[in-house]
Amino acid sequence: MAIFINEPSHTFNEYLLIPGYSSSECVPANVSLKTPLVKYKKGEEPAITMNIPLVSAIMQSVSGDRLAVALATEGGVSFIYGSQTIEDEAAMVKRAKSYKAGFVTSDSNVSPDATMADVVALKEATGHSTVAVTDDGTANGRLVGIVTGRDYRVSRMDPETKVSEFMTPLEKLVCAKEGTTLKEANDIIWDNKLNSLPIVNEEGRLLYFVFRKDYDTHKQNPNELLDASKRYVVGAGINTRDYAERVPALVEAGADVLCIDSSEGFSEWQKLTIDWIRERYGDSVKVGAGNVVDADGFRFLAESGADFIKVGIGGGSICITRETKGIGRGQATALIEVCKARDEYFEETGIYVPVCSDGGIVYDHHLTLALAMGADFIMLGRYFARFDESPTNKVNINGTYYKEYWGEGSNRARNWQRYDLGGDKKLSFEEGVDSYVPYAGTLKDNVALSLSKVKSTMCNCGALTIPELQKKAKLTLVSATSIIEGGAHDVIQKEKSTAIK
Repeated sequence: MAIFINEPSHTFNEYLLIPGYSSSECVPANVSLKTPLVKYKKGEEPAITMNIPLVSAIMQSVSGDRLAVALATEGGVSFIYGSQTIEDEAAMVKRAKSYKAGFVTSDSNVSPDATMADVVALKEATGHSTVAVTDDGTANGRLVGIVTGRDYRVSRMDPETKVSEFMTPLEKLVCAKEGTTLKEANDIIWDNKLNSLPIVNEEGRLLYFVFRKDYDTHKQNPNELLDASKRYVVGAGINTRDYAERVPALVEAGADVLCIDSSEGFSEWQKLTIDWIRERYGDSVKVGAGNVVDADGFRFLAESGADFIKVGIGGGSICITRETKGIGRGQATALIEVCKARDEYFEETGIYVPVCSDGGIVYDHHLTLALAMGADFIMLGRYFARFDESPTNKVNINGTYYKEYWGEGSNRARNWQRYDLGGDKKLSFEEGVDSYVPYAGTLKDNVALSLSKVKSTMCNCGALTIPELQKKAKLTLVSATSIIEGGAHDVIQKEKSTAIK
């Protein structure tokens, strides 16, 4: 007979945290949200530690290079979507990695014979206003000048004006030689009141730029997550079909961590993928796996060598896997069981494999519940899809702005690799929907607000770190009536004013 679990599985909304003793030290400013991204041995430090416990979902409508930069700036990691060509995904990773490197390879370059129209088109394509003028128009050509927004006026100049006529020529530029340290470069920038400093070699060929805004950005964003070379930490999604071609390209592009993107991860396909990576790269390439919903699934992927394991099947807002296939589990129950298995595995082996909760987050307080239940970090799709930095269109519907949001299993994405069971290379039926989510503004503002709520609740529980929260948390199941009681009730609410004050 089949195995029957008679206890119902539960969602986050069926739980509440019971406050614990809070000392005078328990104030949000003292809370640390640092958390491991990848596995580590007892007594050692993880290779990657995030400053906030948030990662973005491996989805076309969520994780492009722009969101990767924005999330790393706040201390989290974005996993750039893999349901695109290998070349396009690698290019996204490369753009995100080069966006903030201290020493930045120029991606906006023209020759002296180019026109103002070329400069304007380039600025629209890259979003960067500093354009290097090299003898051959390449990123490593001999530097002959620079064009910035101060050098031309679209409304007053002929679009066909040659760059050589309005650029700031080399003899008027302050440059630094190859070998200059980042600290020395920043000193030159400040001493000469520059916005950018070109770094050239002995032959006068352009190597890098160092930008004042990068220094300012770091001071304004102390949580930003950087690698050893001061570049943003960036993740990327892979699948169990073309990993032999995709993984090398993503590693070459600079991806710090990979994640197998699959709706269901308790399979030999994931083990084969991890085995291939370990045989060729050892432990130098970090790769997460999933998704699973019970202890058996966790144990399988942990023993297969996964660096972190994702939990959740069917709980995403655009996911209809449970409806179409009848598989899945309530996210809270799945998370609690898997985190217990993680702790048991740690006790047995001395290896801590972080758990990522993926799906089921509706309200901000669900983030805190997921952490209290044992999650090391949380993967979010709908949450990030609402922001300016997601790659989707913003649309106006009846006077209200929305962002487009679709599932990887939808007819629009047709990401058959995510649902691959070794059969035909196609999506036989849909497991996701195409939808809209209310537009919410910038990632920075929303993440700051959400995490302020997390920190506040942690203080109510007497915890200043995520491990302390998991140790001290007291959780209670609530009835359907209690859920209703938790919101505003038995009053007539005033309409909220839409006026700008």
